[in-house]
Amino acid sequence: MRFLVGTTSDQAQANVFLVNDDKAINITALDGSVGHDLTGLIGREDLQGFIAGLADGAPTITVSSITPSLPVEAPGKIVCLGLNYIDHIKEGGYEVPTYPALFMRCQDSMIPAGAPMIRPTCSEQLDYEVELMVIVGKTGKHITEEDALSHVFAYTVFNDGSVRNYQRKTHQWTPGKNFDGTGPVGPICVTPDELPDGAVGLKIESRVGDEILQSANTSDMLWSVARTIATISEYSTLRAGDMIAMGTPPGVGHAKTPQRWLRPGETIEVEIEGIGICANPIVAEESL
Repeated sequence: MRFLVGTTSDQAQANVFLVNDDKAINITALDGSVGHDLTGLIGREDLQGFIAGLADGAPTITVSSITPSLPVEAPGKIVCLGLNYIDHIKEGGYEVPTYPALFMRCQDSMIPAGAPMIRPTCSEQLDYEVELMVIVGKTGKHITEEDALSHVFAYTVFNDGSVRNYQRKTHQWTPGKNFDGTGPVGPICVTPDELPDGAVGLKIESRVGDEILQSANTSDMLWSVARTIATISEYSTLRAGDMIAMGTPPGVGHAKTPQRWLRPGETIEVEIEGIGICANPIVAEESL
């Protein structure tokens, strides 16, 4: 199943839509218990049967008429992998780690697909990072790698926008990874049954217009989705609605010669095969 959270011209609140090609069904309108983001579906028993019952004969609208909202409005935590593709590790000048480089993003840094991605006034070094994003579907602690994929509700696309000179100010990456309005996510969230196990073998790419910035495959990830879930759950309870960003492949702007920063007026697109495209215009903070 493919879900999209968003609004239409006649809606004040976000609704959850079931997507089929270019058509969508408003399942929130059909059953209020669904709610206004994916939280109402996560953990629901017999999800496929429930959705099939709602969607049977239901009216549709065009996907293009929906303005995306955040898939999960208020995730308990957003855990990110910093170094998960060998060639990206090398281009950044890091040693290949024996334990994943984990950091957190805050909610104010997150924006939906289509919203302005903000280049801050204090820096021109706004970089892009296409990533697979996992939406956790089942709470657990000390999750085994063998059982980890059963804890995935859906996969979506994430752009881990990074302000590089602030990221490099200290050994902790928090400032550079948490500027307001720099982390686009969505719009389409795909349940695991529609993708290969662990979302491996998918083309992953970022671009501005015809300029290909990154192009790789999720099979190149050093830590798989299952291994990552198991590792995080060793120290922290993973709860339904939490999000995990799975790291970016090589080709980021700070590693290019000359360095390639995102500029106001451009639109950055990040795409993962089988999931979709997250596109956002770049806007200077001082123009807002």
